[in-house]
Amino acid sequence: MPDRWRNRTRAERAGPRGKRGEAMEITEVRLRRASGRGRVRALASVTFDDALVIHGVQVVEGQAGLFVAMPARRTERGEYRDIAHPVTAEARERLQRVILEAYGAWCAEEGARAASA
Repeated sequence: MPDRWRNRTRAERAGPRGKRGEAMEITEVRLRRASGRGRVRALASVTFDDALVIHGVQVVEGQAGLFVAMPARRTERGEYRDIAHPVTAEARERLQRVILEAYGAWCAEEGARAASA
C-alpha cells in the first residue's frame, strides 16, 4: 500500500468521486447475449461517468435468481480472482440493481423484436 494512503480511512481511499463528493455514476450499460456459457445469460459492459468502462460483467442465473458476477481470471492454482469489483456492499448492490434493471429491459426489447419478426 502506498505510504500516502496508510493514514487514510477506507472511505478516503475508496477512489474517484465527483465534484460534490458523490460516488461515480453508472452512465451506460451495454448487454450482449452469452451463447454457450452455461448459466451465464448475458455479458455487460458498464460505463462510469462516461470515463471508465468495465467489460465482461456477467448476468448469471443462480438457484435464487439472477445475480451479477464481476470479470475474473483464473489463477495458477485454479481459483478465480476478480479483476475489478465494488469496494463496498452499497456499491455492489447499486451496480447489481442497475445491471439487472437494464437486463430486464433488454430481454423485453429482445422479446418484442422476436415477436415482430
